[in-house]
Amino acid sequence: MSSSADAAEMTRRFREVAEGVLDALLSDAPEWALELGDVRGAHRLTDHSSEADVRRVAVLTDALGSLDEIDQDLLPPGDAVDLEVLRCRVSADLWHTTELRPHTWDPLTYTPGEALSPLLERDSLPLPERLEALAARCAALPDQLSTARHRLSEGPGIPRVHAETALNRLSGVRVLLTDDLPALALTSSTTPPGLDRAREAALAAVEEYASWLRAEAEFATADPRLGERAFAARLWYTLDSELSPEALLVRAESDLIATEEELAEVAAEYEGRSRRTGQVAEVLASLAREHATTGDTVWPIAEEALAHLYRRVRELDVVTVHDAPIRLAPMPETRRGVTVAYCDPPGPLDPRVVEQPTLVAVAPPPQHWSRERRESFHREYNGVSLRGLMAHEALPGHALQSTHAARHEGSTRVGRVLWSGTFVEGWAVHAESVLARHGWTEGTDVSGRRDNLALRLVQLKTRLRVILNAILDVRVHTKDVSEAEAITLLVQRGHQGEGEAHGKWRRAELTSAQLSTYYVGRSEIADIARDLGRVRPKWSERERHDAMLAHGAPPPRHLRTLLGL
Repeated sequence: MSSSADAAEMTRRFREVAEGVLDALLSDAPEWALELGDVRGAHRLTDHSSEADVRRVAVLTDALGSLDEIDQDLLPPGDAVDLEVLRCRVSADLWHTTELRPHTWDPLTYTPGEALSPLLERDSLPLPERLEALAARCAALPDQLSTARHRLSEGPGIPRVHAETALNRLSGVRVLLTDDLPALALTSSTTPPGLDRAREAALAAVEEYASWLRAEAEFATADPRLGERAFAARLWYTLDSELSPEALLVRAESDLIATEEELAEVAAEYEGRSRRTGQVAEVLASLAREHATTGDTVWPIAEEALAHLYRRVRELDVVTVHDAPIRLAPMPETRRGVTVAYCDPPGPLDPRVVEQPTLVAVAPPPQHWSRERRESFHREYNGVSLRGLMAHEALPGHALQSTHAARHEGSTRVGRVLWSGTFVEGWAVHAESVLARHGWTEGTDVSGRRDNLALRLVQLKTRLRVILNAILDVRVHTKDVSEAEAITLLVQRGHQGEGEAHGKWRRAELTSAQLSTYYVGRSEIADIARDLGRVRPKWSERERHDAMLAHGAPPPRHLRTLLGL
C-alpha cells in the first residue's frame, strides 16, 4: 500500500475512533452533553456510584489504548491536533476519576440545578419532550442525591466552603422546582402524567439532602486546597501545557511589576500630574466613586455598554462581528457563588447553534453581605468597569468568540466539543486589551480622551487582576499563603475592593487551575497575534483575528500548528 493510501486509511481510522470516544464521553455525562446541544441523554443523569466509576475507568482506559494506536505522523494537521486534544481530555478524565475523585468530597459535583437549568432555559427540544425530560430527571434526582450522601460520606471530608456554596445553590434549585418548572408546564397544552409527582419527589429529595449537607457543613474541616502534587497535575491538564506551578509563579510575579509600572504611567496621564506615591490607588478610587453603580443601575449601564460595543467593534473592524443575538440576564441562584459573571453560549452540537442567543449573566452581591461590602462591590463594578466586563463577556470577548467557534467545521466533532479554557479566557482578556488600545470612542475632545484613558485604567487594573489570579491560584493550592495574606495582596497590589478580594479568595478555594487560564491564555494569545502579524504582514488586524478564531477553541500551542506558526 502506498504512503498516501496508508495516510488515508489512518485518517479514516482516527476519525472513526474519535467519534466513538466522543460518543462514550457524552453518554457518560448527559448533563454536559445537553449543555453542548446533544439531546440524546436528556432524560438521564450521570451515574456517580462506585460501580459506575469502575465502568468509567475501563471505558477511558480503552479509549486511551485506541488513541495510542493512531500514528499521528500520518494524519493531516487538523486531525493531528484533534488527536492530541482528545488524548489530553481522556487522560484528564481518567486522572480526575481515579486520583482527584471530587465526587467523594465536593458536593458541587451533585448540584441539581446543572441538570434542570438547561431544559428550563433553552428550547433544545420541543416543549412536550422538554417536559418529559424534566420529569425523567426529577424522578432520577432522589437516587442521585442518595448516592451523593453515600459517596461524600465515604470520602476524606467536605471542605466548608464547598458545602456552603452548594447549600446556597440548593435554594435556587427549590425555586426551579416550585416556580420555574410549573410555570413552563403551564405554557404547554399537554404535560407528562408523572411530572407533578416527579417534581414533588425531587423537591423532597432536595430538602432532605440540604438538611443532611447543612449538618455536615457545621463540622466540615477538610482543607479545600489541593496540595503541590495534585495542583501540578490539575494545572497540566487544564492548561495543556508543560508550564510548572513554579515557572508560572516566577513569570506572573515579573509581569506584575511591569504592569504596575504601566498602570502608574496611565494614572499620571489621567490625572494630568507627574507620578507620585499613592497616585494609582487615589486615581482608581476616585474613578470608582465617580462611576459607582447601584442595584438599580447595573443593568441599564451594562445594556448601554453592550449596545455601544456592537457599534464600536464593527466600526474598528478588528474582527468580524456576526449577527448573533446576545441577551443579558441575572445569574440564576443555582450558579452563583463562584464568579461574578459568565457567558453561556448555545450548545455547539445544537443544529440551530448560529440562531440561538448567547446569555451573559451577572450576579448581584450576596444578600447576606453587609452594606459596606455591597457598596464596595458597586464601586468595584462601577460604570467604567462594566464596560470592560461587557467587552470580556460579550464583544469582542467570549460571546463573539463563541459565534466564530459555532461556524467551525472540522473533520470530527472534537474541535466543537472540547474547548480550551486557556484559549477562551485568553481571547477574552486579549479582546479587552485590543479595545482599550483602540479606545472606547473616536472622540478627540476632552470627554472622549478621558473616556479612553478611563478604559485603559480599568483594563490595566484587570490585567493586574489576571496576573494576581495566577499567583493566588498557585499559592493557595500549594498552601503558600493564608487568607489574610491573600486579601492584603489583592487589595494593596491589585487595588481590589474588600468584597472582590474576599470573593476571589473563595473562588480560589472552590476552583483549581482555572484562575490561571486568564493569565497564561492572555500571554499566549497575544504572542500568537504578534507572530501572525510578522508572518502575514499584509493581513489586516481583522484578518489576523478571524484566522485565530476560525479553528474552534483549541489550546494555544495547537492553534500555532493550525496557523502554520
